[in-house]
Amino acid sequence: MKLAGIAAYGMPKVGHGALEGKKVFCSDMTFDATVNPVVYEGGEPIFIDTEYEAWNMDPVALEKAFELYPDVKVVVIAHLYGTPGKIDELNAIIKKHDAILVEDAAESMGATYKGVQTGTFGKYNTVFFNGNKIITGSSGGCFLTDDEEAANKVRKWSTQAGENADWYQHEELGYNYRMSNVIAGVVRGKFSYLNEHIAQKKAIYGGYKEGFKGLPVSMNPIDYENCEPNYWLSCLIIDKDAMCKQVRGEQDVCYIKEEGETCPTEILEAIASINAEGRPIWKPMHMQPIYRLNPFIT
Repeated sequence: MKLAGIAAYGMPKVGHGALEGKKVFCSDMTFDATVNPVVYEGGEPIFIDTEYEAWNMDPVALEKAFELYPDVKVVVIAHLYGTPGKIDELNAIIKKHDAILVEDAAESMGATYKGVQTGTFGKYNTVFFNGNKIITGSSGGCFLTDDEEAANKVRKWSTQAGENADWYQHEELGYNYRMSNVIAGVVRGKFSYLNEHIAQKKAIYGGYKEGFKGLPVSMNPIDYENCEPNYWLSCLIIDKDAMCKQVRGEQDVCYIKEEGETCPTEILEAIASINAEGRPIWKPMHMQPIYRLNPFIT
């Protein structure tokens, strides 16, 4: 894949109202940076439900979405917590409906599907180097494509759309979406450690899974067929019958302590007391106040 330009996160904002008035299918279980660029460009995100095997976009729900909205031509898929989605099934549906895949591989750098790394399956793809990612330069990211014309456009737009002239000539809208050369150098230096980082993350995941044996919780799934994740984040879900009473508002939560039962907030408070970090997994996009009125296909 050709390194074409720099994106803030998720699908790059290319400007010029590229999606004005158009609907776009998007992963529901993701960070909002995957979705916001659709709105930047005047599009309307339609959220597609999540399957259980990999916690990614559900092919069955995607097929249903095309039945309801047959004119959609762009599908934005994020690989949650470093585990690739069901790429073959999703891509077959996308191609059948003459649409394109935009792949958000911000969380899944180094993860593979059938031996091929994520960030290479879509017409346009992105990765990210934020401070919490598996390879980091503290910020920045990159846009990946095999489309040379698109690569050249993104390079141009990411440097304020300067024309090929000896003076400052501007004929279309541009943006300042470049990472600094210092950050780029840090990222390049860390690429050689990618496999080492994945091995460390895998060991962490394995340690948690072993430690949680016999408890009423389950870890995020990572072992479905053809998939090798990068183990970016280790997550758990509490069994329904082990949950204590809890009420969660938009910004606050309260719960009742119960013997033999717990809830995410109680666990987070416990691990914070030993100076360990934890947080709830992503709140689905269709439940976010900003997107609550958008269609959600389940």
